[in-house]
Amino acid sequence: MEARMGEKNRLAMKAVFKSGEVPGLIAYEDEKPVGWVQLAPREKFPRLETSRILKPVDDQNVWSVSCFFVDKAYRKRGVSLALLDAACDFAAAAGARIIEGYPVEPKKKPYPPVYAWVGFADTFLRAGFAEVQRRSETRPIMRKRLD
Repeated sequence: MEARMGEKNRLAMKAVFKSGEVPGLIAYEDEKPVGWVQLAPREKFPRLETSRILKPVDDQNVWSVSCFFVDKAYRKRGVSLALLDAACDFAAAAGARIIEGYPVEPKKKPYPPVYAWVGFADTFLRAGFAEVQRRSETRPIMRKRLD
């Protein structure tokens, strides 16, 4: 079943690339890709609409930061924060007024990186985001105004 999910995700991403949409941003060190952040208008992420924990806070148009990946050798070096700052700049340039993220705020540390693909709340705080809703002990909804 997981293999089919992976194939479905690959096909969906391929369709996004073919459409000309920018599905995210890549961080490089020299010419080596070391990180990735996925962002788009919230409506591009249908699972957010139906999530009990991450459903919309209000009816404002927001862009969503939904996923990070940082190469293991580059973790704890500020790559996620740089990607988040770049995501804010990109969304603002595209006309977004609000950007939203759904990071994890772990109860215990260290937190397994495999579960941190949504980013950490403290990174969002450092990037100027503020918590606007919390429906789960460990998953705040955080926003930043871009105007």
